Amino acid sequence: MDTESQGRERPAEGDDSVDVHLARWRGKAPFDARVEGIITRIQLLAKHVGQAKDRALAEVGLQEFEFATLHRLGAREAPGRATPSELAAELMLSPAGMTGRLDTLEQSGLVRRVRSSQDRRRVDVELTEAGRTRWLAAMELRGQAEDSMVAPLDPAEQDALSALLKRMLIQAEADSRHR
Repeated sequence: MDTESQGRERPAEGDDSVDVHLARWRGKAPFDARVEGIITRIQLLAKHVGQAKDRALAEVGLQEFEFATLHRLGAREAPGRATPSELAAELMLSPAGMTGRLDTLEQSGLVRRVRSSQDRRRVDVELTEAGRTRWLAAMELRGQAEDSMVAPLDPAEQDALSALLKRMLIQAEADSRHR
């Protein structure tokens, strides 16, 4: 690793930003370089995924909260339909927060409120065709961003990485249950 005159590290051929990070901290703080490299790369990849997903939403004119609500509706067994209280529970929102969100989505023409055919007191929320179209467009763009991120790996490497990450996640989830 080369060092510029101001003391900043420059990446060598084939290095990524984590290699520079590790070199900067080597000898200054106790850490396992292998573990630090893995965790920092996971964190940076998650950040890149989040940014790509945000760009996809912006491209189709959705905010994250709008997408999350449309996504919950689109994934329902009864396609595109749920009660406001079901959505609020799934999205961990207060009833008032859910009402405000649905008002915004309804004004945009992405959802509509309809009376239940079984119980006239019950109101369901359903995706409109415009809502489904916008949600699917965002899903397509998000999928393209994800595909691009894993493209450097061949299918066998993708399978191996998925299996390794699954083992790590199982351990992390078990650890969090025991705290």
